[in-house]
Formats: sequence, structure tokens, C-alpha cells
Amino acid sequence: MTDSEGRDSRRRTTLLGIPMDAGTSVPGARMGPAALRIAGLATLLRELGHEVEDAGDLPPPEHPFVDMVPQDVAACRNLEEVAGWTQSIHDRSHALASQGRLPIFLGGDHALSMGSVSGIARHCKDAGRELAVLWIDAHADFNTPATTPSRNMHGMSLAFLSGEESLRPLLGDRPLVPLPPEAVHIFGLRSIDTEERRRVQAHGVRAIDMRAIDEQGVAALMRPLIEQWMERDVHLHVSLDVDMLDPSLAPGVGTTVPGGATYREAHLIMEMLHDSGLVGSLDIVELNPFLDERGRSARLLVELVASLFGRTVLDSPPVRMRAF
Repeated sequence: MTDSEGRDSRRRTTLLGIPMDAGTSVPGARMGPAALRIAGLATLLRELGHEVEDAGDLPPPEHPFVDMVPQDVAACRNLEEVAGWTQSIHDRSHALASQGRLPIFLGGDHALSMGSVSGIARHCKDAGRELAVLWIDAHADFNTPATTPSRNMHGMSLAFLSGEESLRPLLGDRPLVPLPPEAVHIFGLRSIDTEERRRVQAHGVRAIDMRAIDEQGVAALMRPLIEQWMERDVHLHVSLDVDMLDPSLAPGVGTTVPGGATYREAHLIMEMLHDSGLVGSLDIVELNPFLDERGRSARLLVELVASLFGRTVLDSPPVRMRAF
């Protein structure tokens, strides 16, 4: 199976379940990996011609001691459990990427990305490859122990990955490769805390909010990002949070925010990312089956992943952004 440029478009994927909800105060996201499997994720990917290995779920980790100042410990809910998950996920993420696999991390709350993305960043540094991260999310996840109003660590993931010093101990003795501001793009933002907004702006992280999407449209905003990434031939990590979608489409999430992406907007994002040929790793996070309606959210997420991996309406070659 080849793409329109003659390259083999089949991918060696590994599904890895991360049954954690320690990063949030709403239980249920730990059931997300099972729901995605039941919704047929592996079957759809195989039907698209990809090799699929299901590595099962990571077991609950040991809770390590985290050497942080007392006020930061108090500000982080389930700190030791999140640190254990972060270190365990980091190790598997780095190993899978080093083996040439395309890891798909089935969440689980968005705190899992502290481990998945940090492992990918470490691999990219080892391989001499530039990493770009597309954070598809209603939230910026850029809080710190000093700014969090909720104490939920899924709201600190991107701050940790960007090098927030107070959160560095979460990774223990493993190397952290901080993401530079130009490597991170938040897409679909529509809910952000006051102090968090100041930190995002001060750090220089690029964010496209729902107003920009309303005014300009998905294609006009995605195209220049993809062209930049293609020009630099990056490893693209996509972190897909179900709450980017409007809750009328995907109610199975503990942090619903009205005014999210439509069905076609979400699929268009995935289709354009597939056309780029750059996606090398993926998070699917914040699916909470306990809050879902007869599996609607899980089925929609699986359909979106199918679009990301090449399912099209017509059997025609994709239109590439630009040839370099």
C-alpha cells in the first residue's frame, strides 16, 4: 500500500492502554482503553492495511517518593501516583519509538502525556530528529502547582513537558528533554485559567483558539502549520483530547466545555494530518466511558483515528499540502 508519492503508507503501530485517572478528580477515564478497543480501533486500523500490535495495558505503577517542596506536593492531587505513571509510560514510550513502532497511547487522562511525550522527546533527541507536538484540546494544560485552581495534574501536562522546574521531579532520574515553545501548538483552545493564560503567553507557546477556527476555518489554520512541519520533516506527536469536540457529539468526558469542534472539523484535522505523512505517535485521552452515552464518544474517537490513518470517503490519492 503506497501513498500518492510512492511511499509505503502502512505503519507498524502499537496500542498501549494507560488505565489511569489519577490526574483528575473525576473517576472513570481509566476505563478508556477498554472502550476504545471495544469500539473496534484495532480492527479498523488493520482494515486500513496497518500492522497492529496490541501490547495490552500498562499495570498500575509503584508510587515513588517525589522530592518536591511541601507546598507543591500539597497543590498536586495524587502526586506520587501520577509520578509513577509518568516514569512507567516514559520508559515504554521511549522503548517503542526506539524499536521503530508508532505508539498509540490509549487513555486515560491527559496526565499520561507527561510520560508519552517525554519518552518520544528523548527518542527524537537520541535520533537527531526534530519533534513537534500538536495539542488538540479545549484546555492549555499549562498550570503549575503555584497556579492550579483544581490541583488536578492533567492540567499541568504541557507545563511539565515545556520544562516547568517545579514539576521536573515527576520523572525521577530519567532525562527530561523540554519542548521549546516553537515545538508546541495548541489547537481548539476555549477554556483557560487567568494565571495559566499569562504563563502560556509568557512562554511563547502558540495557541489557536475556537474563535480563530470560527473566523478562519480549520483548513486555513492547519495548512501553514503542516507546511512548516513538512519543510522541517519533523516527528509529529498528536495529543488528542476528546474535550476538543463539542460535548453534544462526545459527552464522555469529565471536563466538558460547550462550543467545541464539529464532526467535520475534527475529521478534516485528522485527514490533513494523515496527508502530511508526519505523524509518528499519538495520545487519545480523557475518554470517560462512565459519562458516555452508549459508546458515542468512543466510536467517534475511533472514527477520527481511522481518518488520521488514511480512511477516506473516496478511494483517491490524498492531496499533499506542498511538495518540497
